[in-house]
Amino acid sequence: MKFLLITLITHVPDPVSGTRLSPAERLRDVVDKAVLAEELGFDGFAVGERHKDPFISSSPPVVLSNIAAHTSKISLFTGVTTLSLLDPVRAFEDYSTLDNLSGGRLELIIGKGNGAAQAQLFHVTAEDQ
Repeated sequence: MKFLLITLITHVPDPVSGTRLSPAERLRDVVDKAVLAEELGFDGFAVGERHKDPFISSSPPVVLSNIAAHTSKISLFTGVTTLSLLDPVRAFEDYSTLDNLSGGRLELIIGKGNGAAQAQLFHVTAEDQ
């Protein structure tokens, strides 16, 4: 059995205290959680791709690259990469660079996404996906 943590990086107030971190603080919090996950022996850490509020995870390769720079063994996952929204050449370049920088720790998971947000933001239809 393997254990994986996944985040879509929500940017909402803390449910107990009501405080809301800045986007920079929230992103650093995600990196810190990935470092802790590695220290605790988790097998992987995943960052999903979302492009609409309340999420700030529109660029998983950037976040995962920062995680790779602060860790050494934990596998890095996309959860998921919405390839229908991306230039395929650029996606290949970004993710292959990340994989090389991380020492081959990237596991790329590709999906079609949840539909509604993509249709509005990127003018992508279900047929396109």
